[in-house]
Amino acid sequence: MLDPFYDIAIVGGGINGAGIARDAAGRGLKVLLVEKNDFASATSSASSKLIHGGLRYLEQYEFRLVREALAEREVLLSIAPHITWPLRFVLPHNKLLRPAWMLRIGLFLYDNLAPRSKLQRSHGIDLRADPAGRPLKAELTRGFDYADGWVEDSRLVVLNAMSAAEKGATILPRTECVSARKAASGEGWDIVLKGRDGAVTETKAKVLVNAAGPWVADVLTGVMGRNGESRLRLVKGSHIVVPAIHDGPEAYILQNPDGRVVFAIPYQGRFTLIGTTDIPYEGDPGQVAIDADEVAYLCEAVNRYFTKTTRPQDVVWTYSGVRPLYDDSAANPSAVTRDYVFDVVGGEDGEPVLLSIFGGKITTYRRLAEHAMEKLQPHLPSDGAGWTGREPLPGGDMPGADFDAFLVDLARRYPGLPADLLRRYARAYGTRATRILGQAQSVADLGRDFGAGLHEAELAYLSRDEWAMTGEDVLWRRTKLGLHIPRERHGEVDAWFAGRTSAVTPRQTRPAARG
Repeated sequence: MLDPFYDIAIVGGGINGAGIARDAAGRGLKVLLVEKNDFASATSSASSKLIHGGLRYLEQYEFRLVREALAEREVLLSIAPHITWPLRFVLPHNKLLRPAWMLRIGLFLYDNLAPRSKLQRSHGIDLRADPAGRPLKAELTRGFDYADGWVEDSRLVVLNAMSAAEKGATILPRTECVSARKAASGEGWDIVLKGRDGAVTETKAKVLVNAAGPWVADVLTGVMGRNGESRLRLVKGSHIVVPAIHDGPEAYILQNPDGRVVFAIPYQGRFTLIGTTDIPYEGDPGQVAIDADEVAYLCEAVNRYFTKTTRPQDVVWTYSGVRPLYDDSAANPSAVTRDYVFDVVGGEDGEPVLLSIFGGKITTYRRLAEHAMEKLQPHLPSDGAGWTGREPLPGGDMPGADFDAFLVDLARRYPGLPADLLRRYARAYGTRATRILGQAQSVADLGRDFGAGLHEAELAYLSRDEWAMTGEDVLWRRTKLGLHIPRERHGEVDAWFAGRTSAVTPRQTRPAARG
């Protein structure tokens, strides 16, 4: 399973690590990706689930970041039409906060900083006449309408890892990098890994990438034994999920007196996702959790705008993540740059090359990966060009990237299956939904139902092809069915994994044969 030598080894299985692994493997390099937990088990599954330019970043003059992110929206909508889609946003104008002219200028820049073909341009709306105004308070009479995109964030990570594996990368979740030191031979890195079962293995790599997210500084000091001033700044962002506070398809972006904005987004059919916060964080990123003040803050934010009152006791689920930002000495956590920064050392006098990543947004992960490869290319045996913006991610190879047409065809092929089940499969797995459905003519053919349409056939697929090993992997990262299946039944999914008669090695873990 583990080769004795790799061109590039990547520590960290979040979106940045998975994106770099995909890009590098597609350039013909021998790639190793290790993640100490499940993929997207930290920051990359705790986002606001948006592919967006970051309208508020314009106030901080982050024009390069916004331009790049706006362009990437279009790319992601093309290469992953199953897990991404356009989303209409309504920005109610609060007369006590930013003036209308400022919002209009910001949206003009948002419309014109990068070309667009899939998303509509912004315009003003009369909230007294537009259906989007119905759930809002009567004093809110005008606003603005613009478009951004939605993404299933944790699935985006897994699909990048799958693509990397299918191009030959060795992908090892639940494998910790315990040591990385300059090779005794003088070239590259000696790497020591510890698997889920505690077994220790060793390998070597020419180049090392530290994509450990909130643990990037810990990896530098603890794993690599390097000393130096840390430029990492941890900022906590928390979200709450409540029963739907409006019944329309649009999302809302809400201004707040502290200058921040909060999103209220339709979620999972019958909920509203509300977030996020920005709070300095100094604890263990693995133990991050929302606090009562954050819950109150988010409830107050939506209550300024919506007629339906949201109370802390209405919250059905919360999640928090730690953003590993580059410390640019900004006093306000909300003003710290969200742009990514590379720290590259080595490459001269026999020193092995190490690239560490600070910051970044899920929207720009693909460009981050391309830029990382540009930095590393002089030290790698490949001069391949960027390619990830042209080839669909697994399941995204739909003709014309047309999800609706694909769903119609899927329903025609499986007339005996419920429409809502087919839609969920199509959204989660795209064209690979047929790997779950096979020759099924009814739900009975999919095996045991664990609740909310989670059948044994889907669990088998996720175990075999997507590295799922626990109920949490399935219920909260590969899907969000944890919101729909009664909590007292969640243990049944864990029991299914525990009861497997033999360990199933995910197909993509082993490098594909090179032709």
